[in-house]
Amino acid sequence: MAEEAGTDYEGGKEIIMQSLGGIPLGRPSSPGEVANLIAFLASSRAASITGSEFVVDGGTIPVA
Repeated sequence: MAEEAGTDYEGGKEIIMQSLGGIPLGRPSSPGEVANLIAFLASSRAASITGSEFVVDGGTIPVA
């Protein structure tokens, strides 16, 4: 996608972010951030969490 637009990797990421309507956090989530959530949910600290849905998208999807 970046090559087709005549830009580099960072420019390609910006194109994707804009196609999503922007990301309020200013960047996509990293794999490590997703892994941190998974580790927390798998730990005893999350023992009472049930029936929850977690969105790790930097605020791309509005939540009411």
